[in-house]
Amino acid sequence: MNHFDVAVIGSGPSGASTAFHLAKKGISTVIIEKETLPRYKTCGGGFVFRGRKDLPFDITDVVEKEFRTIDIYLGEKLHFKTEREDPTISMIMRDSFDNLITEKAKEFGATLLENHKLTKINFEDDLIILETSQGKLSANFVIAADGALSPTAKLAGWKEDTRKLIPALEYEIEVSDEDFKRLSKEVRFDIDAIPYGYAWSFPKKKHLSIGVASARRTKINLKKFYKEYLTTLGISDIVSESQHGFQIPVSPRTDGFVKNNVFLIGDAAGFADPITAEGISNAIYSGKLAAEAIIESNQEKDLAGKLYVEKIENQLLPEIKTGLWLSKWFYEQKTIRNLLLKKYGQRFSEAMADVFHGNRSYPTDIKKTIKNKIKELVF
Repeated sequence: MNHFDVAVIGSGPSGASTAFHLAKKGISTVIIEKETLPRYKTCGGGFVFRGRKDLPFDITDVVEKEFRTIDIYLGEKLHFKTEREDPTISMIMRDSFDNLITEKAKEFGATLLENHKLTKINFEDDLIILETSQGKLSANFVIAADGALSPTAKLAGWKEDTRKLIPALEYEIEVSDEDFKRLSKEVRFDIDAIPYGYAWSFPKKKHLSIGVASARRTKINLKKFYKEYLTTLGISDIVSESQHGFQIPVSPRTDGFVKNNVFLIGDAAGFADPITAEGISNAIYSGKLAAEAIIESNQEKDLAGKLYVEKIENQLLPEIKTGLWLSKWFYEQKTIRNLLLKKYGQRFSEAMADVFHGNRSYPTDIKKTIKNKIKELVF
């Protein structure tokens, strides 16, 4: 039975980048992937610049398009545009993107086990025994980076009902040359195109990724609102269309992030941005924090877990918790929100661009700020 210092479950951005940081420091690392890379992965594929800054290598070869200008629409009356020198959003397809990061990890000695589905986790003699569809291996640490539904978290004893998962529906579509030429020039977000949520249009190299997501965990006819959004975009001729439904965890787990030397990162931990539901940047960032904790602790197990919790509590969770409150207010207090956006909408869109670039976080005094702005409107 092969032994590794760290076993990373999942080869997405969080898992592969974690393996990269660990392997670079000479820590024996294995990536356990249930499929064969490269493989399609459901994702809007809008990678914000702050996530790109957290990757210590160039990803130009897998970027399909870059956008320095972002458009935010609120119905037909409000439209805000932000522009930056660096690309606010880079469009990627997850098959090539994930494969690139995994190959970078392998260059430093990480092992990739493809077609290995994790089936069981046992804790024996201070080791973690992982049973897969192709045999057993052992590790000192396990990094659960296997997405929103995270079988690893379930196998390791976490409960499933401690996060808020919101529904989303995405289509990869090919449209007429005329429509593609028109729509490939802008990244757009349409607030309220779906109740308590938004729709997006992300141009890729030869097609569009179009989707809808609701910030409410409720039963909703996503397909109906997707069809309505196509009308908003002026799309009537679809050459091909591929549908993908998924869930996005927009609140952190409440029952911890480390258990028996198993670390949760990315969507498995519930670290997607609560306002935008963008998850890649925080997935990469949380993986970096997990790797730092293991490296800085010299692989001392109790200390590594303690350091990881301290890092996310200091550097990640405050922003997510603020985002949770702001998201609830933004999507549910529409009347007041719209009044504020009429006056401060451009300032809001500029602030969101700054968040996307990693130049600022969501302000911790956001409740007080909004109350003061409302008073200004009323009085």
